[in-house]
Amino acid sequence: MSISNFLENTLLDLTFNATAYAGQSTMYVKLHTADPGEDCTSNAAGNTVRQPITVGAAALGVVTTDLAATWVSVSTTETYSHVSIWDTVGPAGGNPLWYGAMTAPKAVTAGDTFTFATGQTISLD
Repeated sequence: MSISNFLENTLLDLTFNATAYAGQSTMYVKLHTADPGEDCTSNAAGNTVRQPITVGAAALGVVTTDLAATWVSVSTTETYSHVSIWDTVGPAGGNPLWYGAMTAPKAVTAGDTFTFATGQTISLD
């Protein structure tokens, strides 16, 4: 996964300007049909609801999701290939934190259930 423009600036200000940043205990996953870009606004899936995830403590420069995100009865037939992670539930507003390609694209049909499983990793690399 890659870091968003928002979080790049936030971390730089935190590190070099002592600007406070509380972080989030819960983040929200948004689905995309292609690369969302560093602002995480491109190629949004038809199903715009963001689902909550949490992560465990960082170890060796990595955090791992420990809460699956599930969309029940997705609204649109399409193929999900990317996700973005946000600091608010949305579907609009908030700040993007991370984005990236899924391990493999997943075609869904309207009415399907889709799960972003636990065990997904996020790193600064």
